[in-house]
Amino acid sequence: MSFNVSRRYFFYGSLLAGAVPTAGFSSSASLSRLGYKSPNEKLNVAAIGSGGKGQSDIRSCEPENIVALCDVDEKRAAATFERYPKVPKYKDFRQMLDKEGRNIDAVTISTPDHMHAIQANWCMERGKHVYVQKPLTRTVWEARLLRESANKNKVATQMGNQGYSNEGTRQAAEIIWAGEIGDVTEVHAWTNRPIWPQGLTEVPAAEPVPDTLAWDLWLGIAEPRAFTTGGPDFPSRFGGFYAPFSWRGFYDFGCGALGDMACHILGAPNLALRLGTPTSVECIKKEGVSSFMFPRKSVTRFDFAARGSMPALKLFWYDGMEENPELPGVPKGEWLGDLPFAPPPGGGGPRQARPDSPYVGPIFDHARFQETMANPNMRKPTPNGSVFIGTKGILTTGTYGENTRLLPVDKMKDYKFPDQYLTRSPGHTRDWIRACKGGEEACSNFNVSAPFVEWMLLGVAALRTEGKLEYDPVKMRFTNNSAANAYLKPTVRKGWNWS
Repeated sequence: MSFNVSRRYFFYGSLLAGAVPTAGFSSSASLSRLGYKSPNEKLNVAAIGSGGKGQSDIRSCEPENIVALCDVDEKRAAATFERYPKVPKYKDFRQMLDKEGRNIDAVTISTPDHMHAIQANWCMERGKHVYVQKPLTRTVWEARLLRESANKNKVATQMGNQGYSNEGTRQAAEIIWAGEIGDVTEVHAWTNRPIWPQGLTEVPAAEPVPDTLAWDLWLGIAEPRAFTTGGPDFPSRFGGFYAPFSWRGFYDFGCGALGDMACHILGAPNLALRLGTPTSVECIKKEGVSSFMFPRKSVTRFDFAARGSMPALKLFWYDGMEENPELPGVPKGEWLGDLPFAPPPGGGGPRQARPDSPYVGPIFDHARFQETMANPNMRKPTPNGSVFIGTKGILTTGTYGENTRLLPVDKMKDYKFPDQYLTRSPGHTRDWIRACKGGEEACSNFNVSAPFVEWMLLGVAALRTEGKLEYDPVKMRFTNNSAANAYLKPTVRKGWNWS
């Protein structure tokens, strides 16, 4: 890695070890990577999951060649199928790989969490590069499986946590490594998720499966159960009790709010603070408990031991938030996390930059911030963000690590950001595509994202248990709660194989 040498580097340089991918953000990966293509040659990309998030993931791969599409829900994927009328379509990803495999270089995977690992491993075992939506997997065992498989098969990988590609995420790391806020001993992060039902206690009556949905394939490795839309009292805006949107709230299919947003919001803390494995994790508060769903609202605490010259850290995760938290030591009246916005001229909704290629910001602009705050039509953003509490100051970031800034915000008026130690990303999907063609490793490749996801998934297990969980990463087990170890590895029903 190339740095501008300064006294900051000599003082904090030791912190950089292990803080970036094995090959760095700027070191070239071997051109012998399986399936290497010239940067000027287009990739042949297939998709598993073509509706919903899959639709935008596929479009972000253009202008590469889209050569095959798969989705178990014809209705959900209809718009994508219409966009690529001549491309072969499938319901079963295994059939797609068997029939189209020779024409596929890379695959995007945008399906419910419980199917990510088996689908990604099928692809990697066949030499396909993979882009897998966050939170990568539903269990720790699966995260380790994907990391090992990626290295074994020498394929390019990326988890879909766009914040890792943002300018603000890198700025947060550089500010902290420069010693601007001193030793960070505490982090608070929060989200307004879940915005889907959680904490329900009864499963509605069974209903006929729609002709457009291959229900058994949607269930995949999960245990069989009857299809239901949720009945007349279930909010129609979610489309159904399980599918296509509410699956995140179920233990068997998703990871709750942690799985949806932690990979974004905790990206900056994970990078900047070199977070490895916590010594313990505990859900310290939960509301709306269910036997088959995540709670309606919760607070989870992670404890990390000292890491090199960085001190021990307490990290708190809050979900189901209706407004930003009030935190001890944080100046009252300051905007935390996401910034407020003013409606664009002429009315309408907010102008929001896409957290993907070629998106690298927004960078904090103090003058624009003051202008927005003075606007009588200023609207509150949804509560998502993080706060770093240091011995010399406080720093906050938005949902995707954007708008990184010191608090109080007046400190940013004439602030000069530290020298850049980390190279910048061309955008999250383009980052992966470049890696597929033999270029630099993607910033959230599985050597980076799998360890990140592992500690986050310990919090998912804590949501299903009572009391503090102490974890041994070498043995991949909780040392003080044998029952909780059942949540570290998936149960796979008969008829489904890992590769």
